[in-house]
Amino acid sequence: MTISTRFSDLKKLPEIPAAKALATGNVVLQTSLEAHASASIPEVLTELEAKGALVDMLQLLAHALPAREATWWSCLAARETLASDALVPASVQAAEAWVRQPGVATRTQARAALDRAGNEDNTAFCAMAASFAAGTLGPGHLNDYDAPPGAVGFAVFGMVLDALFHDEDQVETNGPLLLERALNIARGGNGNVAEPAPIPSEKETRS
Repeated sequence: MTISTRFSDLKKLPEIPAAKALATGNVVLQTSLEAHASASIPEVLTELEAKGALVDMLQLLAHALPAREATWWSCLAARETLASDALVPASVQAAEAWVRQPGVATRTQARAALDRAGNEDNTAFCAMAASFAAGTLGPGHLNDYDAPPGAVGFAVFGMVLDALFHDEDQVETNGPLLLERALNIARGGNGNVAEPAPIPSEKETRS
């Protein structure tokens, strides 16, 4: 399969089959793939884009990006849901601090922010991603317990989905922006990108 030039320089992504990245996180995509089982992540992204499967592209990237990069993406997504004059939630601040300086201290702060977050605070997904980034439930005594498979990816995808549908009138704008942020991060960037053109839906690509 020919890889789209859009996905040819994603140096932060692991050089493993997309199927392995998904299986590690117990993820099943909504889109039926024609790609062979050993197809790379860029190959599968190319097919998903051709099929207009934006949500599956976001989900694959959430599980394929390294924990630090994925957590940063979730923080950018969380900020998209905040009003311009809103205070940045503690979960986002703690997760961003961990991204900038990974370590026990910042991970402890992220876990504390997660524990304090209210049930209605979806930005807790950011703190969750940082807390689980080392493969355990957190630092300290929680370090003795493994995090669920794909925990970081699920937390990141949860935050990205919340940002995608936060304003239903802006889904066609939010989706491509979230995707372009992830791709920029996968290239080694900081995720700050200009607003891209909308991606055609699967229905549109078949018409």
